[in-house]
Amino acid sequence: MSFKALSLAAAAAVAFALPAFADSTIAVNDAYARVSSKMAKAGAAFMVITNSGAEDDQLIGVTSDVAKRTELHTHKDDGNGNMQMIHVKEGFTVPAGGVHALARGGDHVMFMGLTRGLEHGDIVNVTLTFEKAGDVMLEVPVDLERKPDHGAMKHDEKKHDH
Repeated sequence: MSFKALSLAAAAAVAFALPAFADSTIAVNDAYARVSSKMAKAGAAFMVITNSGAEDDQLIGVTSDVAKRTELHTHKDDGNGNMQMIHVKEGFTVPAGGVHALARGGDHVMFMGLTRGLEHGDIVNVTLTFEKAGDVMLEVPVDLERKPDHGAMKHDEKKHDH
């Protein structure tokens, strides 16, 4: 192979290795989805969204290929000590230079009317829509083994030697 052909092949490999939204200020980490059982008609996804930009961005929508309806939800106290899950139509602000966690018991992606069963290790395609950054496409693994308090937001835990 000539040097020119080799250089072009290397450049193409690097170009395809970069994320589709390389210029985006939004990054998503520690994403996972859950269902309560194999026969569940609903499920949820959780993740940590980081905004490295100089301006706040708003997560305004979400879609997925596994549900008839996918919405942004949160939990709200009804004033009597009962928590209700509600659709947050305006979405969630991801602060400039900050993070917004979608976590159990708080803000999350809700899958309603699942079109197929979800098992541990399956992949769910999710598209997050941001006001400024646009669409961010994710492949979210189904993790039925994760404990409720596990997540990337627990940065102050002591590290254990393995």
